[in-house]
Amino acid sequence: MKYYSTNRQVAPVSLRTAVIKGLAADNGLFMPGSVQPFGDGFFEGIQHFSFQEIAFAVALRFFGDDIDRQHLHQIVNETLSFDCPVVPVKPGIWSLELFHGPTLAFKDVGARFMARMLRYFLKDNKTSVNVLVATSGDTGSAVANGFLGVEGINVFVLYPSGKVSDIQEKQFTTLGHNITAIEIDGTFDDCQRLVKLAFMDQDLNDRFLLTSANSINVARFLPQSFYYFNAYARLKELGEMIGNELVFAVPSGNFGNLTAGLFAREMGLPVSRFIAANNENDVVYQYLQTGEYLPKSSVETLANAMDVGAPSNFARILDMYAHSHDKISSIMKGYRFSDEEITGIIRRVYKETGYLLDPHGACGFAALELDLSANQTGVFLETAHPAKFIDTMDKIVGEGKVALPEALQKFQQGKKEAVSMSSDFMDFRNWLVNRLKNS
Repeated sequence: MKYYSTNRQVAPVSLRTAVIKGLAADNGLFMPGSVQPFGDGFFEGIQHFSFQEIAFAVALRFFGDDIDRQHLHQIVNETLSFDCPVVPVKPGIWSLELFHGPTLAFKDVGARFMARMLRYFLKDNKTSVNVLVATSGDTGSAVANGFLGVEGINVFVLYPSGKVSDIQEKQFTTLGHNITAIEIDGTFDDCQRLVKLAFMDQDLNDRFLLTSANSINVARFLPQSFYYFNAYARLKELGEMIGNELVFAVPSGNFGNLTAGLFAREMGLPVSRFIAANNENDVVYQYLQTGEYLPKSSVETLANAMDVGAPSNFARILDMYAHSHDKISSIMKGYRFSDEEITGIIRRVYKETGYLLDPHGACGFAALELDLSANQTGVFLETAHPAKFIDTMDKIVGEGKVALPEALQKFQQGKKEAVSMSSDFMDFRNWLVNRLKNS
């Protein structure tokens, strides 16, 4: 399959090129040239298949023309060495728990898949690959741990100083080896801008092989569709989908997760609609209300992974639906929640049900409570383990209520190592050139 750019100013490329380059030469995002829907028979019996079997069937639709079945099967199985279960929270509302992977965040799926796909495509490459990734929290830890120790790949994680939780920071600043953390004096949008400018710098790209592991990379965001299919299968297995429509509420920052869900829908997954659950960074919410997409500077909130003022993947959503506001708003609804509302939601749900929402999942849960009809089953994506925000959670539900998993305890014991840097591109460029020349 060929992959085209959302800006449509360059020729389509192979999957290998799309994965290695990350961003198209015209600064657009790569999109698969076609979507291959499943027949009704697949969904009639989907409840009889395992998560790995479902994911492999979906992966074949995206990548089967470019990777042989044996290697693709291996990539899927190695990626999904953990479960993503659906858990009931209250009647009609389920949590899709995406925090059972190595770094306890949904991005483990995409990051682990991409690391293995990149390794597959570079197995005969003699030049080191340099992965640049901007993070507002969980992407950095998932990518860093997914690529840790992979020979021939260097990872540079850019993150906004003081704007990620202590545990999130420890997950990518304590690893060493082929992982370098860069602490930027700015916001996530500044980090993302530096990464994009690096990809647009022709001289830099001529001298060094650069790629991205953000959700702008097709190998990162497309595998996130796997767990939407699996959620439907598990609900069907439990008898929850008899006579009911399915609604997904997705905590949304850079919109890679929701875009993956939309691809699942285009492949035939019977989803009635998606809800984009925003914090106070609400440019897509505003677009859904007005039809105008006006990116702006991000603001800091309790749900820090959603603190994105210019979500990259919204370009993919616009492209999928020919920039039609009517079409997009018929499939997506939007809600936004303040820090005060997020705090109240977490506290109330814990008191009423005993279920601990993290600040991001809280937005998805609240959106379903406001939006769900009687004949609908709602699933919100619980994107990270609440313990990753332990200081915030202790203040909301009380100290000692959130147990720190063993995996996070190990990260806490590590020593932070990070390069401090301004948000000026030339500072970053000069540092990167010197680092790569001497490596």
